[in-house]
Amino acid sequence: MKIKRYKKKVKRLLYSLLVCFAFVLVSFNLSGAMAQQVAPQRNYTPKHYTDLEFKPVGEIKLPKYERYQLKNGMIVYLMENHELPLVNGRALIHTGSRFEPPTEVGLAELTGTVMRTGGTQQHPPDKLNQMLEQRAASVETGIDETSGSAGFEALSEDLDTVFGLFAEVLQQPAFVESQLELAKTQMKGGIARRNDSPDEIAQREFQKLIYGTNSPYARIPEYATLDNITRADLVKFYQQYYYPNNMILGIEGDFDSAKMKALIEQTLGKWKANPQFKKPQLPQVSQAKTGGVFFINQPQLTQSNVLIGHIGGKFANPDYPELDVMNNIMNGFGGRLFNEVRSRQGLAYSVYGYWSPRFDYPGMFISGGQTRSDATVQFVKAIQQEIKQIQTQPVTPQELAFAKDSTLNSFVFNFQDPAQTLSRLMRYEYYGYPENFLFTYQKEVENTTAADVQRVAKEHLKPENLVFLVVGNQTAINPPLTQLASQITPIDITIPGTSKPQANN
Repeated sequence: MKIKRYKKKVKRLLYSLLVCFAFVLVSFNLSGAMAQQVAPQRNYTPKHYTDLEFKPVGEIKLPKYERYQLKNGMIVYLMENHELPLVNGRALIHTGSRFEPPTEVGLAELTGTVMRTGGTQQHPPDKLNQMLEQRAASVETGIDETSGSAGFEALSEDLDTVFGLFAEVLQQPAFVESQLELAKTQMKGGIARRNDSPDEIAQREFQKLIYGTNSPYARIPEYATLDNITRADLVKFYQQYYYPNNMILGIEGDFDSAKMKALIEQTLGKWKANPQFKKPQLPQVSQAKTGGVFFINQPQLTQSNVLIGHIGGKFANPDYPELDVMNNIMNGFGGRLFNEVRSRQGLAYSVYGYWSPRFDYPGMFISGGQTRSDATVQFVKAIQQEIKQIQTQPVTPQELAFAKDSTLNSFVFNFQDPAQTLSRLMRYEYYGYPENFLFTYQKEVENTTAADVQRVAKEHLKPENLVFLVVGNQTAINPPLTQLASQITPIDITIPGTSKPQANN
């Protein structure tokens, strides 16, 4: 059995190496051809990046796919792709950690983890792992903030067996108690280490400032909330959401659609729907702090991590394409923040400012970066100035052209392979977006003007609502943060249930 298992692994590895070799071969040939063209030009002078010219991206067409619905309500997408003898699939379930009780934060993550690690009613964890390992296949599950997911990968010759195990995990998870305790222990280890990274501290605490400490978009597991969770809670959470009429299934790879339909019907078609199921109402969102400067003292640091921002919006906002062009004017090589704050003033190791939307709840406008402790105040003021200028000074034709080209030329990377395209189609349906959402966005980017950029900057950036968070060394920040505001609010990041105030690495 071990020899067979390793043969499977070697086979998958060879397929992957074959693809890599083909890529290297093409790259080598292209490099050789380019070298032959460039070689005769002995006086060739490299162009500045602003002088480079790129051909427009050609029309992108979606690969052929089929969408249909089972009698039990499950939505299915099929996309054949016979380049390699591999099949992968993914199910999206309407659930998420935002629906877990506030006294049981961590419940959704534990449910998503133990759903797989706990095995099924027919196959205990060790047996399930062994069967997948022998076939160099995988079945994985999880639940994040806004969705649940389950996926599989298999050689096409093992599709029937692996898909059967995938269907078992979806319908008959055992939620073994020992695996729940192991998952809890692992999560508690993460809690103990969560103050080790200044960047993670900043991201976590900034979300609390924007959404509120008790918001499902900012709250985090604690020792106490994990201790409140039992196996019965996992089973209950699973039974609330895991129904075929609350699920989208997508499969891509080397299969015959007619046979795949028969396999899906055989394994998932008899799964009973819940006709009384109603999708839960989404939590309300509003900005918790509408201004202020907040500080987390980390005496061991030699630099400051700075985050500045306020609540934002959704991808469905009609101004999203123009806001994305604004993002590219502000960011990256050649962007205003890079040119001014990093290159000209030399204030930052990294600097950014993005309108960062979400699908079905407001995201954030978030800016910031890392800077020297003694440059912290100057760094914050420099970002504030750039936010003001994008609202008051029209962008130049060069800036607009560069930003639009950057946006449009990166558009192709949304469709790098069929699996990625299928995932995007499923995601749009999951959140209620039209299938052609990205193509509509592309056209609106093409039509964006300098006046559009200034208009959306004025409408959507709110300097009066900016929240400032600094994670750094209080004694090394000079001039002090009081130059930004008369009141500086300290944040205590002591982990509840411990006496240690914060990590000092």
